[in-house]
Amino acid sequence: MRRIDAIGIVFGVFVAGGLAYLVLQLVGLDSQNAGIWSQALLVCGLIGWLFTYVFRAVGNKMSYHQQRDEYEQAYFQKRLDELSPEELERVQAEIEQERN
Repeated sequence: MRRIDAIGIVFGVFVAGGLAYLVLQLVGLDSQNAGIWSQALLVCGLIGWLFTYVFRAVGNKMSYHQQRDEYEQAYFQKRLDELSPEELERVQAEIEQERN
């Protein structure tokens, strides 16, 4: 994520909090209750985002992990493609010998 993306997200959350406050006032809540409920909505949203972040981090579903896995697969595929047929047979024989 770029710095400008993070700034945009923070600005969007700030605007969403203000809009929630205004909507709650239009619904009929006084300014104090509208402020409390808009803050409660933002805190609940933050906690929900935190849970999704934790689940992604624990399950290795983060962008870094996915990029690293894709790089490793591409690297090993390239190395496998570079092997001659004789070397490939030798490697397959070694793998079969280790399995048994």
